[in-house]
Amino acid sequence: MSPSSALFTPASRRVAVVADSDTRWKWGASVARELAPNHTLDAVFLRGRSTPTERQLAEVGIVPDRRREAAAAELVDDEELAAADVVVLAVSGGTVLALAHALGLAWEGRRRRPVTVSGYVGVVYEKMVDGLMTRAGTDIVLANSAYDAERFARAFASVGVDPESVVECALPFLGGEPHRPSPDRPFTLTFAVQPSVPKDRDARLHLLGRAAAHARLHPEREVLVKLRSLPGEQTTHVEANPYQVLVEELPQPAPGNLRLVHGNMAEVLDRTDLLVTVSSTAALESMHRGIPTAILTDLGVREAHGNHYFLHSGCLASWDDLDAGALPRPLPEWAAVQGIGKPDPYAAARHRLARLRAAGPLPPLRPYYTPRTAGAYLGPILGRHGLDEQGRPLPLPAAGSGRAGRAVRKVAGRGARKLYRMGHQKVAPTLRRWGAA
Repeated sequence: MSPSSALFTPASRRVAVVADSDTRWKWGASVARELAPNHTLDAVFLRGRSTPTERQLAEVGIVPDRRREAAAAELVDDEELAAADVVVLAVSGGTVLALAHALGLAWEGRRRRPVTVSGYVGVVYEKMVDGLMTRAGTDIVLANSAYDAERFARAFASVGVDPESVVECALPFLGGEPHRPSPDRPFTLTFAVQPSVPKDRDARLHLLGRAAAHARLHPEREVLVKLRSLPGEQTTHVEANPYQVLVEELPQPAPGNLRLVHGNMAEVLDRTDLLVTVSSTAALESMHRGIPTAILTDLGVREAHGNHYFLHSGCLASWDDLDAGALPRPLPEWAAVQGIGKPDPYAAARHRLARLRAAGPLPPLRPYYTPRTAGAYLGPILGRHGLDEQGRPLPLPAAGSGRAGRAVRKVAGRGARKLYRMGHQKVAPTLRRWGAA
């Protein structure tokens, strides 16, 4: 039993966020605050590659009232989770499917069960159908814009899933004070980097080199490279070539007005006059606050990079454009469709939540994929989460079995990764110097 269990009371008004990374915790916790602002906030972090570190949680800046770690299979019979008012599934689509399947079976027959919520951390620019169908069957599927809501609902209706489960909202972390240039600080350009866009080392080095060149060309400006993580830390997406390492490989030393920074994105945006990125959701945060925002075209406008999502925004620009003084701003009609500037974007979601609660006992969760309709697809997903087709935890392997050996190797590998992270975070002086800036 976790230390927080002693505080648990079934009658408490609670929203539980199940999250598997720092980015998804930020989204899930922000959604929870919008949907149920007066509820106790519980965090359940799934154990895995990207379980958030203390530093990452501090950077997000949302502190849960209670927190614990668990494996997905451990949640099937978890009475604390079952007694929550709302459960926000801030996890990947496959994990949403596995949990909706298993929890749906475990909660069947209960007089009362939580309202389940799923959605997306950022813009949906690829594999829309893949991700959407794994979220089908949760009570509320949040769409971050009118554009997403229309295509999600149409897809659900075509396969017999209730389209009313799709609710239009906006990214929950769109907020902050409107942009106002300050005479008390230099003009600040922030390059918001991404762990895996682009993936290629040479492409990442090129973008970093152009940021450094911009800083040399404009010595009166401050150029910030906003990092997502420390080397060795895991995020939602794996970062193979950290900018903290690449900065040492630049042909010329980085100029003094170029700095690598960590920290909460909202706080970095407080001092930003131009946000530059390939396709980070930070672009939407920046646009919402009226900050000029550039979506880079240097590596092409490509589905693989996600910047094609911004085709009609009016914000596509190259480093050459920025060097020449460009300050792109989104077209009003595009911004409106994306939910940017929308007042109280979670009103409809709160209304649906209230209606579900007022309607009496909720029907059982019914994911779109079942052992009958898609057993060959569902089975492996459940297995990866330690579950069988009945939604029950798989039995632990016998000592000495091949599966047990693999489990031992997995634990050993996890320990090795922790040592690797520690070495990068606490030992390498060069990385510390740049990461702490």
